[in-house]
Amino acid sequence: MNFTPVDNTGRVDGFCLIKSVELKTSSKGDTYLDFTLGDATGEINGKLWRYTAAEHGEYKANELVKIRGTITQYNGADQLRIERIRPTIDSDNVRLEDFVRTTGFSATQMFDELFNIADNFSDNDLKAIVTAILKDNRENLLFWPAAFKLHHALRGGLLMHTLSIVRLCEGVCSVYPFIDRELLLSGAILHDISKLQEFDVNETGTADGYTVEGNLLGHLAMGATVIDKYAEKLGVDRKVSMLLQHMILSHHGEPEFGAAVRPMFIEAEVLSEMDLLDSRIYEMREAVATTKPDDFSARLWALDNRKLYNHNRKDLSENPKLF
Repeated sequence: MNFTPVDNTGRVDGFCLIKSVELKTSSKGDTYLDFTLGDATGEINGKLWRYTAAEHGEYKANELVKIRGTITQYNGADQLRIERIRPTIDSDNVRLEDFVRTTGFSATQMFDELFNIADNFSDNDLKAIVTAILKDNRENLLFWPAAFKLHHALRGGLLMHTLSIVRLCEGVCSVYPFIDRELLLSGAILHDISKLQEFDVNETGTADGYTVEGNLLGHLAMGATVIDKYAEKLGVDRKVSMLLQHMILSHHGEPEFGAAVRPMFIEAEVLSEMDLLDSRIYEMREAVATTKPDDFSARLWALDNRKLYNHNRKDLSENPKLF
């Protein structure tokens, strides 16, 4: 994390985001606050000992604060012993979005790129339904994450994941000219659209968990419903609507991974494979980037409990080539 040294004793200060905070009681019976603090570069555990609300104030998750304290080591990890803490004020000139991980791309640019792709479709049905859904969901799409904890679980992650898959699909179409490009790209743009209803997302652009609808229905079923409703409202051909709904319902590939049905035509299969490819590349990059050169990561349950090797031949900090 980016703290500023106060003196040569190890004391630091700076601004950070409260990711979580819990009131606890020490072994001596004193109350204290146990924080997870973060910024766009990382996280640190913080402790405010002998806490009283009257003296120190009250704090909640997703609040920006200014902190002074000393960084120490506890069980091999950095820990911040907090001496002073206060909420930020206008004159601090800090913005919430600067303290959370983002995609590194302009959300507006990613949205506009997806919209322009759809707006140039020659198929009027696909053009109408994709552009209408994008327009109606623009505000949330600009900051929504693609996941709660796994791939692209960061501010703007849903747009990044979507545009990444679109680029992968365009590459496949350049190799296989018999693929229906506009149908495939329509499915790619809309495949995760109901993650907007699946996750409970806070103002930082990260998910706190799942909504009731997300738990009971999931984004595949809700996404198919969205397609059906828009198709009926816009007078879209029923076959086109059915194909798009199938692509959304099948894009997880196998029932054990949440798919309602397996992909039953080429474009649905390509979408499913590109979705899996993008999510796995992201997960692998994240794991290897925090692994020492010529060493192995911890086992990753999301990747079949595999350990990953960091061969250290490429710079993993480089962003994908989306533009």
